[in-house]
Amino acid sequence: MKLLHLGFVTFLTFIRFPLVLMFFIGAIYNSWFPTTWIFFVSLAVLILASLTDLLDGYFARKLNVETSLGAHADPLMDKFFYLSTMPLLIFAAAHNNNYTHATFLLVLTFLFLARDQWVTFLRSIGSMYNASGRANWSGKLRTCINFPLICAIYYLEEVPSKYQFLPPNLVYAFEIISLFLTLISLYVYSRNYWPHIKKSASL
Repeated sequence: MKLLHLGFVTFLTFIRFPLVLMFFIGAIYNSWFPTTWIFFVSLAVLILASLTDLLDGYFARKLNVETSLGAHADPLMDKFFYLSTMPLLIFAAAHNNNYTHATFLLVLTFLFLARDQWVTFLRSIGSMYNASGRANWSGKLRTCINFPLICAIYYLEEVPSKYQFLPPNLVYAFEIISLFLTLISLYVYSRNYWPHIKKSASL
């Protein structure tokens, strides 16, 4: 039974990648050939991919099958999520002639990817000293905000006008919050791993 539970949680973690690829393909097609049902299917797949991040951690703790593989695979799947969705959101905003929004999303994407690469570097250094690779509170909070936010941004930019109900200013406000959370996360991870960085730099 334990192996079954582990397989279930592992499936939830790794299914995020094919789900995001499905969204990516559907969203690009919808940008060039807008179709209501393709938009909503793509949005549903994106939401499902976002939920897997919440569900795999929840069931890993509930079923007591937390592993080192899961702790490292989860942030890897998060990177795939950001790498697939953020450039596409920039494209969607620019395609809709929302160049100011596209520019802000470009800055946000740079910060997201730079932060993730820096944290990966910190974890690789920390692993030499048996430091835990699990996400801390700042990473978890950032993910809890960013994944729903990405779904909201996609909805705002691509939903057919007759279904539009999301206030743009609300989405923009959460984008600014996300930017600051990313900077906070950079600081927290850097502070936590700094002793290992110092050890690795010593002769």
